[in-house]
Amino acid sequence: MEIVILLVPVMLILVTMGILLFSWAVKNGQYDDLEGPAHRILYDDDKDLIPEEARLDKSDAAKPQQDNQDNPEDSSKHEP
Repeated sequence: MEIVILLVPVMLILVTMGILLFSWAVKNGQYDDLEGPAHRILYDDDKDLIPEEARLDKSDAAKPQQDNQDNPEDSSKHEP
């Protein structure tokens, strides 16, 4: 019977900590989008979903950086 006197306060402290931890997670948005990351990984390498400026084709990777500097359109983008 003496153990009950010890276990009840310990149990109340653990339950309170669990409730506080859960409320902190909800307030910080941990449960906002549960399915998004699972679906996002499936579309990671689809060419249609990758933005144009982020695409890296094999032909683009072989070109040196100087080819882009010869184009006047590209150089005007970098000038203030």
